[in-house]
Amino acid sequence: MSDSSARDSSRDHAISVEAISSERIETGDNVWTRRLVIFLRIMAVVSVFKGLYHWAQVTGFVGGEEEAFENQSLAWQASTIYFAVIELVAAVGLWLATPWGAVVWLITVVSMTVIELMFPAIYGGSLAVVGAEALMLTAYLALAWMAARERPP
Repeated sequence: MSDSSARDSSRDHAISVEAISSERIETGDNVWTRRLVIFLRIMAVVSVFKGLYHWAQVTGFVGGEEEAFENQSLAWQASTIYFAVIELVAAVGLWLATPWGAVVWLITVVSMTVIELMFPAIYGGSLAVVGAEALMLTAYLALAWMAARERPP
């Protein structure tokens, strides 16, 4: 091994170690992006709980004999299975802060709002659920807008 190749090898090693160990300088440039990611992670946890609740309804862990899955209408069963699956898919995408995760989550928000408003016989037409979904959607849009504004064009 020549002296020059030993130097190149040690330089490459020093550069890679330096790159790994160097700390990033935190600036206030990405404040809204960090807030958006935190919001997405919170919504991911909420989506996990919602998805698991729907699966608990499907499997019979919640509710009594008269509220059993097989005793519900076909529309209720289809909606419950839909939300049991899509909420957990959205949770994964939200936790990873991927664009598709936000899209799937937005689909769940809009779907639940439509079901509550246009098909009240399925889940009862709760305006509180519609209000909560609208509040989460508004918070997401505001954070996404502010995060987009702090990035250069």
